[in-house]
Amino acid sequence: MPELPEVETIARSLAPRVTGRRIAAVDLLYRPLLRAGGRKDLEALRGRRVLGVRRRGKMLLVSFEGERTLVFHLKMTGRFRFAKEGEPRDRHDRLVLRFEDGRDELRFGDVRKFGFLLCLAGRPEAACGELASLGPEPLEVGLREFAAILGSSRARVKSVLLDQTRLAGVGNIYADETLFEARVHPERPASSLRPDAVERLYRAMRRILAAAVAAGGSTLTDAGYTDADGNAGDFQFEHKAYGRTGEPCLACGTPIRRTVVGGRSSHFCPRCQRKPASGKR
Repeated sequence: MPELPEVETIARSLAPRVTGRRIAAVDLLYRPLLRAGGRKDLEALRGRRVLGVRRRGKMLLVSFEGERTLVFHLKMTGRFRFAKEGEPRDRHDRLVLRFEDGRDELRFGDVRKFGFLLCLAGRPEAACGELASLGPEPLEVGLREFAAILGSSRARVKSVLLDQTRLAGVGNIYADETLFEARVHPERPASSLRPDAVERLYRAMRRILAAAVAAGGSTLTDAGYTDADGNAGDFQFEHKAYGRTGEPCLACGTPIRRTVVGGRSSHFCPRCQRKPASGKR
């Protein structure tokens, strides 16, 4: 599933190509994609100018004149691409935005059909519970607030990092990479971390997410993520833990192990990320 770096990269690739353009039509090709609003709400976008594209958590928001917003969640295989008008549509295309200038059109495709779209009127955070419930952005949260988030939960630290109501945008890939760099075991209770470990985790999270955004995200063979211009990401070449089960740790040579935390696969080095004995912090 695209996480913060991938969705941020997509937003940055879309913004310069759609901002300022007026909508000629919105073609909804797969009705279940639209989970909030109806066809009339999509039709109301006709003639409106795109004001901007931004990310919140793992969701992508396209704003229009008149306080209208399209909110996309890409889930596993959602992706955007530009195509010339009249070019044959792919069988996995679910939505098409056509523009008055006719230069091209923006298509949203989703092979597995897990993605969804919300068509909102008014301020998005007020109109959408999913947006309103999101925690702070990982690249904006301060160390003190981050420490309070961890300190308030006895859940395993990997689960806290993945909880979108606590931190918005971190997913499985970047949680594993953050924990590895900070030398924190994914099953450690969040509230058990000492201040030095909390700060290591905070610094690692910010460095890794920023580096992943700069690299255009991670393109994995199972999902084939690209930005709206068709460019793949490069951060997968920097992964030190995620998806490396059985491979030697790049720091100490110990084979990377895989476990399951909160129903999600977790990759870690048993030597660099030691799990403390019960009762120890």
